[in-house]
Amino acid sequence: MNKNFNILVIASLLLVSCSLKSNKNDMDTQQKVKVETTLGDVVIKLYNETPNHRDNFLKLVKDGTYEGTLFHRVIKDFMIQAGDPDSKGAPAGKSLGSGDLGYTIPAEIVYPELFHKKGALSAARQGDQVNPEKASSGCQFYIVTGNVYTEESIIGLENQMNESKVHEIFEELARKHMKDIYKLRKEQNEEALLNLQEELIEKAEAEAALQPQFTFTPEQIQAYTTVGGTPHLDQEYTVFGEVVEGLEIVDLIQEVETDRNDRPCADVKIIKMSIID
Repeated sequence: MNKNFNILVIASLLLVSCSLKSNKNDMDTQQKVKVETTLGDVVIKLYNETPNHRDNFLKLVKDGTYEGTLFHRVIKDFMIQAGDPDSKGAPAGKSLGSGDLGYTIPAEIVYPELFHKKGALSAARQGDQVNPEKASSGCQFYIVTGNVYTEESIIGLENQMNESKVHEIFEELARKHMKDIYKLRKEQNEEALLNLQEELIEKAEAEAALQPQFTFTPEQIQAYTTVGGTPHLDQEYTVFGEVVEGLEIVDLIQEVETDRNDRPCADVKIIKMSIID
């Protein structure tokens, strides 16, 4: 084989290798956003595992959508919420939180890898009754503050999660027997109602026992028992980023005085958001 040809082949392979490495690095890079507020600056890292939420957030940042909006809902030891477009220039005392941009984002719940530890960035949404798919608001978000849990309380939460699974199965079984339940109620046959209830409870417990038991991962336990968080929100809302700088500013915001609607009495405003290269 021609020596010059060999050199060209090697050079081509090196170029391909460099290109693949570059692409991998691009995939591994997590975009950051600086949030300038009236109480200080916060830097947020966006997760690549939730690309639709990431890209939507970046678009809104570029468009200046968040400039002038407020942290309109602040609950100490829980979370601070912002992004309502109606909060721009809102008069004092006005109830906020219903504003949107006319669209939602399909849920991207990546669990248990992404969870509600302190500093987690998550998408707000409407409740399950009107939004069973858990689709996210197109603009509103919250940053978790939460509480620090003991290992014993984490075990208690696991038990609650597993008990709620039994309750959900029981509710579904009860709906399937609704005609029988109405009939027995009409007949005032309390004994038969109690027997049916016991039967459905046993079926629910048996069905739940066949399913994997809920447990927190070691990573979750480590986070929830050290920095804290809001574990009861896991699997319910899309987590799409986290605070990497300025968590002390988040704490400052959660400490402000609020009214009966959880709106800060003195506005906490987002001055500007910018993408960090």
